[in-house]
Amino acid sequence: MAKTRYQYSLVFRPEPEGGFTAIVPALPGCVTYGRTLGEAKEMVKDAIGGYVESLKEHREPLPVRS
Repeated sequence: MAKTRYQYSLVFRPEPEGGFTAIVPALPGCVTYGRTLGEAKEMVKDAIGGYVESLKEHREPLPVRS
C-alpha cells in the first residue's frame, strides 16, 4: 500500500532571543521550535508526523493542503 503524501505550508519565525519557531497554519496548534533554522525544520517534520498520527488515531479528518 502506497503512502499518501500531504503538503503543508510552513512559517518559520526568527525569535528575538534566538532560534526559530515553526508553525503549520493548516494544523491548529502544530508549533515547534529549533535553535537553528535547520533544527526547526527537523522538529516541524516530527511535529507534523505526531499531529497526523493523532488525527488518524482519533478518526478525525486530515487537512489535505494549506
